[in-house]
Amino acid sequence: MTTLTAQDAILTSRAESIRAGDRTAFSEWGSLFRVGGWAALAVLALVPIQMVVFFVWPPPTSVIGWFDLLQTNALIGLLDMDLLMIVDYGLLALFFLGLYVALRRTSPSFAAIALTAELLAVAAYFASTTPFEMLTLSGQYAAAVSDAERLAAVAAGQATYAVWQGTAFDVSYILSAAAALIASVLMLRSSVFGRATAYAGILMGVAGLVPPTVGGVGLVMSLVSLIPMWIWLFLAGRKLLQLARS
Repeated sequence: MTTLTAQDAILTSRAESIRAGDRTAFSEWGSLFRVGGWAALAVLALVPIQMVVFFVWPPPTSVIGWFDLLQTNALIGLLDMDLLMIVDYGLLALFFLGLYVALRRTSPSFAAIALTAELLAVAAYFASTTPFEMLTLSGQYAAAVSDAERLAAVAAGQATYAVWQGTAFDVSYILSAAAALIASVLMLRSSVFGRATAYAGILMGVAGLVPPTVGGVGLVMSLVSLIPMWIWLFLAGRKLLQLARS
């Protein structure tokens, strides 16, 4: 009995030391947790707006259609070209910074890999997005006084559209899904996040490995991934805010 009591005391002491270490490690990062938590919740608020715009004002199917929309209603045209996704990716970078600090005690190496993958995804997406380039070209098309000028604007628009839906976008989409997948697997081993958060992130990450540009399957997968994404961002963002308060 004496031996068991001594072992229990040692285990209790170790557990208290771990909790104290967690509090010490997190205490210096309160502001980052707060920013990351609110960034996750902000993305949740923006996604419904993007869905409403997509279904109420479906994107055009031709470059000239894009030009007409951007000249008729520039705001709707920019939103249809995923203007808010630029904001989303910037916010997700802040969110993943908070996740990195929260998960680095679980696995510094894989937490760093997840953060790096997300930051690369953000950079790749910024390189692929072209809403304001299309807006400029639509103005040139509207102001053209000859067929040659209009053809030149359309050709430039087709090239710009190809960049928007091209390799950089696909790479960004897959990298972001991989980052969420790695972070969520770490959550299963972490004492900070619950299993519901981890499993929601894993489902979102798996569904996000298929870009929406590959066809109908990709589009369906991207829509399916929205459900676990909302759960993941809400639970993880709330946890970061709790860490900031504690």
